[in-house]
Order: sequence, then C-alpha cells, then structure tokens
Amino acid sequence: MENVYRNFYRSFYLRTNGFIPTSSLAKAVYPGDFFQIRNGQVVVLGNIYRSELVKHEDIKLEYDNKLNPSGWSFSEGVSKPYSGRRNSNEAIEAEFEFSKQILAFSEKGSFIFKGSDPVSTRIINWNEIQQQLIIKLTQTYYSFRDVYVVTESATTKNWTLAVSGAASAELEIVTAEENFGLNDIFGHVSSKTIQSKDIEFYQREEGGKPSFYRAKKLLIKDDKSEALVADHIAKEQGHHEWAKAFYKSDFHSNNEYLNDQSAYLQVNMLDLLRPGELNPNTALLYFSWADMSLDDLEKLFISYGE
Repeated sequence: MENVYRNFYRSFYLRTNGFIPTSSLAKAVYPGDFFQIRNGQVVVLGNIYRSELVKHEDIKLEYDNKLNPSGWSFSEGVSKPYSGRRNSNEAIEAEFEFSKQILAFSEKGSFIFKGSDPVSTRIINWNEIQQQLIIKLTQTYYSFRDVYVVTESATTKNWTLAVSGAASAELEIVTAEENFGLNDIFGHVSSKTIQSKDIEFYQREEGGKPSFYRAKKLLIKDDKSEALVADHIAKEQGHHEWAKAFYKSDFHSNNEYLNDQSAYLQVNMLDLLRPGELNPNTALLYFSWADMSLDDLEKLFISYGE
C-alpha cells in the first residue's frame, strides 16, 4: 500500500480501539477469515467456519454490536479556511442558497474521515476456541507459522474519506443543506465536489460492506522463542575454530561467528526444531495469540521492492 495512507491507518487503529480498514477499502473481510500480510497486502487464505475448523455447535457470533460513533469521524492536518452561505441563481430562474467549504490539507497524507452508525459482527467465544485453532492452523489442518484471524468485522451506514497527495492540497465542496460544521458538509449525501487539488483519494461509500476489522495474530511464546535463541547461540560457540579446521583454506576472523540477538527477531526459530518435536500434543506449548498491533499495521506499508 502507498505510504500516503499510513497516517490514516494508524489514526484509525488508535481512534476506533483497534479496528483496521481493509487494504483497498473495496474488499470485504468476515469474522473467521484467516490471512497473511505479503508485500503490503492482506491475503485472505480461508475462513475457520467455512473450512470447518470450528464445530457447528461452537459457532457463537454476535450481530449488530453498536460501536461508539464518536471514534469514527476524525481528521489530521485538515483546516477550514472558508465556510459559509452563498446565493446562486445559475441555470434556474429562482435564486437559492448553498453552503460552501474549502478544506485545506497541510501535508502529504493529511486526511479527513467520516463514518456513520458503525456496527460490528464479532466472535464472542474466542477464548473457548483459540487453543483448538492453534492446533488446527499449525498442525492438523494447516502448517502456519504466521497467520492472522479476523475476530470482528465492522460496517457503517456510509463513510467518506479524503487523503492528500501533497502539501497544500485542497478540496472545495458545496451543498444546498444548511450545514456549517467541518464534518457536517463533508460526507453528507447532498455534498458535491466543485474543485480539488492534489487529492490522492476521495470517495464516499454507502454502507453494508465489512471494510473494517479487528484480528488476532499467531505468536511464538516468548519463553520458547528465548529458549530456542539461547540454545542456538550456545551451539554456535566456536564456529570460527570449527571452520578453520574443516576448510582447506586460510580463513581468518577476529570475531566469533555470532549474529546480534536482535537479528533473531526476523527469523522463525521454530525452523530449528527437530522433525516431530512440534506436533499436535506440543503446539500449545509453543504458540499463543495476541491482538493485531501497530507493528503489524506497518507491514501494510512495506513492499518487497523497497
């Protein structure tokens, strides 16, 4: 995803208590969808209910859960240099009044968002099914080491978003309705755009599509990860001396062959386990779940080409 959207996604996560917009805002995600993030994209690979990872009697979903609407209308780096009423009789005989606003965006990536009447559908027995999902997703049905599961999907009656593509971007909108507030005209069904400058994205979408979600991430437990790293470092002691004795070449090194411990954060340490050591009986010792975080959100803005 383009970095111009980073500020919006981070603010959305913080203001809505952990909800994330889908990567294109055109996709739909459903409770139980499981996915990976690859090259800045959410790739949905299946659904725990459709794949029957959860028994029919264990399906417990709550529908039409009302969310706090105050967290679903916000902006960053947007000001209102002009807002007022004007008269016009253009193209018709009778004179009429209309409201006009100019929205000014201070930086590239500045944005304004308005979502109306957010509601969600959510898994309400996650604690009851999370352990069986670990076993089924990592051992008996699939072999995931990296996967996310959507636990809640949200819809709105409608939403509108504008994101600037450069500093000093502008959006000029009008409506015949008598509204003066920044968020009242913006996103109103009657508002029309009469001029824009350097706007990267501007769209109003009628509701119903689950374009926002919360998710859980599969993690290797800290104690297991630390133990595997410590064991590996211990085994690698003396690597340089071994190399000098093994290779028929005059290799020299002043430093022990050891990676910085922080480098192991980028490695799946489970790859070092012996075959069979990780199995359906031991999977719960190695894996746990955590809420999808801002660090995970950053993966949406990293592509292989960068």
